[in-house]
Amino acid sequence: MVQKLPRRKVLTGIGAAGALGIAGCLDGQGDGNGGNGNGNGNGNGNGGAEVDYDGTVRYGVLMPETGDLGSLGGTMRDGALLVERQLSGSLDFDVQTGDTETDPSAGQSSAQNLVDSGMPAVVGPAASNVNLQVTRQVFIPNQVVGMSPSSTAPAVTDLEDDGFIFRTCPSDALQGPVMAQVVSEDLEGTSTATLYLNDDYGQALENSYVNAFEEEGGEVTNRVSFEAEQSTYSSQLGDALADEPDVLMVVGFPQSGITLFRDYYSDYADDWDGSIIVPDGLIDSELPGEVGNEMEDVWGTAPSAAGPGADFFADQYEEEFGSAPEVFNAQAYDAAAVITLATIAAGGDEADGTAVRDAIPEVANPEGTEYGPSELADAAAAVADGEEINYVGASSPVDFDDNGDMVSVAYDVMRYQGGGIEVQDTIDFEAE
Repeated sequence: MVQKLPRRKVLTGIGAAGALGIAGCLDGQGDGNGGNGNGNGNGNGNGGAEVDYDGTVRYGVLMPETGDLGSLGGTMRDGALLVERQLSGSLDFDVQTGDTETDPSAGQSSAQNLVDSGMPAVVGPAASNVNLQVTRQVFIPNQVVGMSPSSTAPAVTDLEDDGFIFRTCPSDALQGPVMAQVVSEDLEGTSTATLYLNDDYGQALENSYVNAFEEEGGEVTNRVSFEAEQSTYSSQLGDALADEPDVLMVVGFPQSGITLFRDYYSDYADDWDGSIIVPDGLIDSELPGEVGNEMEDVWGTAPSAAGPGADFFADQYEEEFGSAPEVFNAQAYDAAAVITLATIAAGGDEADGTAVRDAIPEVANPEGTEYGPSELADAAAAVADGEEINYVGASSPVDFDDNGDMVSVAYDVMRYQGGGIEVQDTIDFEAE
């Protein structure tokens, strides 16, 4: 059931549900060369429909293939590349990729390369500290559409972007309250400490969580920041846990998380009887294996792939790449699908960033005939024929508000168990 809630209002009723396994991370299997997909024309959205369109769909994919978020960036990239592979039998594509290295400076350089190559739109970047810099320094000045599948910082909403910046994930203005709700209701925590990455993503999400937890009457003990990819986090863990909170909330990315959790289980886990909660940036099914612990005292939240086309997307992703999708993969697919359809609506080879920007609400918001991932070729054909459509996606219905944010999404409540991750519940919400 979809709950109509203000974005900052916390959700109720998180219970235990059936376990849904999240499979392992890909080892960068997408080749990223563009234009060489293997759509099989089998009538299941894989290039089977005839599209009366002689233009070329061009988009970039800008993800952190290396660096602190590298273990998740490759699978997000592959989610975006799946659209080109799915439709290669129906459309011509020019898809190019870039690596942000989870670094703002490297991200700007890679983004500029994509812009200089003539890409009118880009799926990405992923990390908020990179996305905010890339959008301000590259996309907005060059009038290029940026559509991030995973940049959740609230600051993205308020960018002075002239409408060029979108995202298919929700803002952390909601995830903080969701995490606070899980801590209060499921973990029965009345006190919490925080340990957070010292960047736009970590600072904003930690602040959102703290405000929500205090509004519920909880006590926040220690708030400790850390820098990415350090050799040890033992002292920061000691500072955060000094006052014996019920729950420790940790914000970070997998590469730093490996070191942080190794230090935690080596130096603190035996002496502290509490639980840990993490957000999307630390939802990585390979993390327990890297840490050397099943991490069963760690819970998490992350935007869910709960759109109308979630099952079809998951099947197609696994068939193409040999592994089930990870966190934010469906959001990356939806971003690429929307950009593809908007490019067709905007005129293909003649479509610059401004034209693609203006066409996005025409193909992704209500009013037209609904098409999902399994009907993506039919959707492309309908757009080429001048018909009104409404793309409903793998991650959500993919309706954008005036700020380029999602109107309705879902969150998974997760727990590390048995060396992997299991979904405990999924919460749908819709902003008022």
